[in-house]
Amino acid sequence: MRFFRQVLESFRFAWQALRSNLLRTTLSLLGVTIGIFAIIAVFTLVDSLERNIKNSLNFLGSNVIYVQKWPWSFGAGEYQWWKYFQRPVTNYNEYRFLSERLENAEAVVAQAFKGNVTVKHGNNSTTARIVGATFDYEQVTTVPISRGRYFTQQEVNLGRNVVIIGSEIEEDLFLGENPVGKTIKINGLNFVVIGAQEKKGEGLFNFGGNPDIKCLIPYGAYAKMFQSINPSIDIILKGYDSDQGLVNLESEVRGLMRTRRGLRPLQDDNFAINRPEAVTQAIGQIFVVLTVAGWIIGGFSILIGGFGIANIMFVSVKERTNIIGIQKSLGAKNYFILFQFLFESMLLSLVGGLGGILLVFLLTFVPLGSLNLQLSIGNIILGLGVSSIIGILSGIIPAYSASRLDPVIAIRAK
Repeated sequence: MRFFRQVLESFRFAWQALRSNLLRTTLSLLGVTIGIFAIIAVFTLVDSLERNIKNSLNFLGSNVIYVQKWPWSFGAGEYQWWKYFQRPVTNYNEYRFLSERLENAEAVVAQAFKGNVTVKHGNNSTTARIVGATFDYEQVTTVPISRGRYFTQQEVNLGRNVVIIGSEIEEDLFLGENPVGKTIKINGLNFVVIGAQEKKGEGLFNFGGNPDIKCLIPYGAYAKMFQSINPSIDIILKGYDSDQGLVNLESEVRGLMRTRRGLRPLQDDNFAINRPEAVTQAIGQIFVVLTVAGWIIGGFSILIGGFGIANIMFVSVKERTNIIGIQKSLGAKNYFILFQFLFESMLLSLVGGLGGILLVFLLTFVPLGSLNLQLSIGNIILGLGVSSIIGILSGIIPAYSASRLDPVIAIRAK
């Protein structure tokens, strides 16, 4: 109990010392404030970008792989487009071949899309991105229905003219009315609206296009309108959770596709197996660079701030040498003197850190378009933790030297 009372007394001494030298305190904590601001601002920006990108990648689905003509490339070596150009496109017959034989796939989906298609309802018209997909499409990606329903198996099998529209399509064509059951024209053909999706909003990175301007229709209806000449599709495969890394699914689909296309053992694959994780990994490398840059920039500022705090603490010890002598002559232990100055240093650094975190918090209110900055609890704890460590490292030597002063010599000091 006595120990805790002395600790509280040390905090009281530290707070009084900081208040009595307000200008000096403010100047000395600026370095820490700037350093913590730089680090936490970068971390907050990286976290917000990562969250925004992950939301934009939701349409790719999770635990899935894509079978396509073209491989995805993110700067990893030379992109041999002339080689990939000669490959045959993936088609609907290959989708049926895989869906009938795959044992390690939870869902097999055929998907195709076309952008900048005019859709109309009455006198209203807008431009949409038309996506044609088979029935299991909702198993590989999110289709959040706000009104109406999803397709039935019969509607997809028969290729009926039914459509699920995005929120912007609903707003532009129906002006607040319930669109379910009404008819719109896509490429001159009538489609009955059976559902409308929830508004997602345009993200900073809209991979695959803005989801709010999409019209989802059965693949059969899409093929009749747009694929009479070039029936190219993407084949999406969703694996089981028990298949770690989708190793079994990827091996099985590679073997089946090579068999389907009659490839010899020594021939290269003439198709691509793409994985959404590759996008995340490529972008993650950029985040690593940004994080390191934030630590370097903030580290220099914190280093300067740390030296400033250490210098102030040495001055503080010098100014209060006489008081230290009186305290020790009245029975104050060495650890009490040590804690007194160490707490002062740590409190000074924490105030600087709180200032930096406050600046980042204010930054989150600045409008940055579609990027929504959010200061997380983890980043706040990180900022306070770094501030505390800097305060301890900056004050340990001055505090130790103060605790080792001889009381007789200290009392005589002027």
